[in-house]
Amino acid sequence: MDKLKGVFGNGETVVPREPVSYRPIGVVRNRVRQSTTQGWQDVRSDIILREDLVDAADSLEGFSHVIVVFHMDRVPEEERRLTVKVGNEDEPPQRGVLATRSQVRPNPIGVAVVPIIHRRQGVLRVQGLDALDGTPVLDIKPYLPAYDSIHDATLPIWALSPDVPHV
Repeated sequence: MDKLKGVFGNGETVVPREPVSYRPIGVVRNRVRQSTTQGWQDVRSDIILREDLVDAADSLEGFSHVIVVFHMDRVPEEERRLTVKVGNEDEPPQRGVLATRSQVRPNPIGVAVVPIIHRRQGVLRVQGLDALDGTPVLDIKPYLPAYDSIHDATLPIWALSPDVPHV
């Protein structure tokens, strides 16, 4: 890190350490109370927007999918890790948590692309959102294939199997 201080400026820390604070735009409502690693594809969730933000969802009609950014507020600080065992090997090694979709990350921020079922005023119903009932929603963005789909993206061999647990 000391090298970075010299390269990027005046000797101050390159990465800020101060907390960042956001106000939720809504909350997830569904029947899922306990965390699970499977079965999310069948879960229907309502994202209930704050009353002052209902107009912000105007024009979402016509989009088939949205990107939902949410705070995984029930992941205890002591469970967060830098590495997790993940991969398609018989005994997967520890890998950096930032190379996984694990919820035990340094900042418990979840991101999911989900289909919109319908919208009624300040309630957006989606399917497959892997968030527990009561989860704070930080942002919703329309899924734009021209920006959000990378056609030549590659994966390491250990991540190729759809059966790889992303824990």
